[in-house]
Amino acid sequence: MGKEGVRVDLCRGPAMSWFPTFLNAGYAAAAAAVVVPLLLLLYFLKLRRRELPVSSTLLWRKAVQDLQVNSPFQRLRKNLLLFLQMLILLSLALALARPVVNYTPPPGGLTVILIDRSASMSAFDGKVMRLDQAKKTADEIIDALPRGGRAMVIAFDDSAQTVQPFTTDATALRNAVDSITPSDRPTRLKLAYELANADMNSALADPNFQQTAKPDVYLISDGRALDAGQVSLQTQVKFEQVGSPDTPNIAIVTLNAKRNYEHPTQVEVFARLANFGPKPVTDVGVQLSVDGQVRSAGVASLLPERFTEDQKRAATDKGFVPRDSIAFPTLDITSAAVIKVEQTATEHDALAADDVAYVVVPPAKQLSVLVVGDGNYFLDKALSVLSLKKPDALVPTDYEKKLPDNYDVIIFDRYSPTKLPPAGGFIYLGAVPPNLALKAAKDADGKVITMDDVTVLDWKHDHPILRDLILTKLWARKQTKLLPTLDSEVLIDGSGGPLLVLHHEGRGTHLVLAFDPLDSNWPVRPSFPVFLQNALEYLALGSDMNVRQSYEPGQAVRIPRVDLQKMDSIPTRVRIIGPAGSVSAEVPPTGDFALPAMERVGLYATDPPIPGYEKIAVNLLDANESNLLPADTAPGGGNSPAVAAGAKSRLELWWWIVIAAVGFSMIEWWVYTRRVHL
Repeated sequence: MGKEGVRVDLCRGPAMSWFPTFLNAGYAAAAAAVVVPLLLLLYFLKLRRRELPVSSTLLWRKAVQDLQVNSPFQRLRKNLLLFLQMLILLSLALALARPVVNYTPPPGGLTVILIDRSASMSAFDGKVMRLDQAKKTADEIIDALPRGGRAMVIAFDDSAQTVQPFTTDATALRNAVDSITPSDRPTRLKLAYELANADMNSALADPNFQQTAKPDVYLISDGRALDAGQVSLQTQVKFEQVGSPDTPNIAIVTLNAKRNYEHPTQVEVFARLANFGPKPVTDVGVQLSVDGQVRSAGVASLLPERFTEDQKRAATDKGFVPRDSIAFPTLDITSAAVIKVEQTATEHDALAADDVAYVVVPPAKQLSVLVVGDGNYFLDKALSVLSLKKPDALVPTDYEKKLPDNYDVIIFDRYSPTKLPPAGGFIYLGAVPPNLALKAAKDADGKVITMDDVTVLDWKHDHPILRDLILTKLWARKQTKLLPTLDSEVLIDGSGGPLLVLHHEGRGTHLVLAFDPLDSNWPVRPSFPVFLQNALEYLALGSDMNVRQSYEPGQAVRIPRVDLQKMDSIPTRVRIIGPAGSVSAEVPPTGDFALPAMERVGLYATDPPIPGYEKIAVNLLDANESNLLPADTAPGGGNSPAVAAGAKSRLELWWWIVIAAVGFSMIEWWVYTRRVHL
């Protein structure tokens, strides 16, 4: 495929264009315009002879003939000499034009065919997929192999695979090419070149194969390799470019989802799109769905990424308003969910892999909770009705000795610890956290200030911890006066100061209740267990504010052993179900578990479900692969500068034409001399 996307068909022997190119066409035309009319003029002119008196009638015949040439011009008659002289002049003028013919040399005796199967090769130029186009080019190279020539086939993306080792069997080579399947991985050449170098060295070292010329390496790709300028090969690479520069494509290149720090059940989603086609596009529909139900939609207007700054400025001056980012309304997600963002402008799109991206929201987990205190009937009763995985209890002395850190939330019941785990969620009931910026107010003597007979003045009704709670009749006999900081949020404000404070510091989230629940009427009110449930969920989510990450196609996903141990029993095999079907993998008896490569974008699931990996999102989100504009330079560097397949060998024809002109001159001389002697 040439730079302009024009295919050069290969055949047995060199592929040659029968339309030569003239390097000096102007000079040749000027010379022909001068010499050809002069030659014709010589044949139009008559000879003018002197009149002579004669004494014999034998000379009358000759005199009558001479009378016919007394006029200056005559009618042009058929003349072999004129024809030959015209051929000589035209041949010399044609030689002066320097005609050349460009041709593609056939593959040599040892040939390596590298076929790109990365994400961009799944794009359609019109109705033809680029990978199919690449396979057709590879078949043409195989058909052009000389008799006895050996070739091999390597398929690559960011990895490389020998599909067919060196062989002289053209049928096996074509079958290998046909067996190559597309992937959604990025494009890198390093492994493919290393594999080609190793195989070429092995072949050249074979004593049964005599190869004097360097092997031929054909790279069939659109050329957009991430490491194009960092790779080299032992021989020159012939670049067969695939793809059209006019192919349109709109891609999702960025997808971010995060929880609201103050409201962890709320998820904010942001997407950015890019236009890799040649023309501006308006009204690009973008929709967001949760578990298959459309929840929100937006519209984007995109300028081509290939536009220069001047072109972009000119478009905006004409009234085009670009909008490539979509911030969707906040989602309230309290359970497991899959968020899907999709662009719907299929008429401007040639690649499907970058039209959809997923975000996996982890499922609600059973919380592991530790209560540190001397016992609290109301607290134990409230926790017993909640769905908790591990409602454990420790007395303060055991806690200080052990300092457990494997719980989602630790509740300190009327006890202020001396130390805390480095991260996590903590609830303090009638206690104050240690060594934090949030402190209890003290008087001049260093005694903690308390307030008596406090009631609720106001609370944050929209906060997840206090959602749907009625606290107007809440009363406490005594409270500790707290001193909130800039990192603190007062959730309940009372007559004696803040009653409930949410404080963030370091990697910990601290919820401080300024009074002892047993010294109030709260434990006997319905809002108390609801408050505990909301607080536990909030702190558990707040300990991990990120939604589950997505993976690149082909990225290795390694599941730590500790996650496998969270299952009721570790299975011997796990099935991975994805968009291209399912594959089974054996779980090792020890160590981590590596999932099989997930090469296509989409949503995957593990069976049986592995905690934290129940669903796995694989997204392209790769501007390099979504950019379908073929590279204008051949990839490669170092010791092996690649050449485009369109860079052909040149055959000069002028000297053959000069030889022909000399031959015509010899014929003209022979004809002339024969006429003289006749």
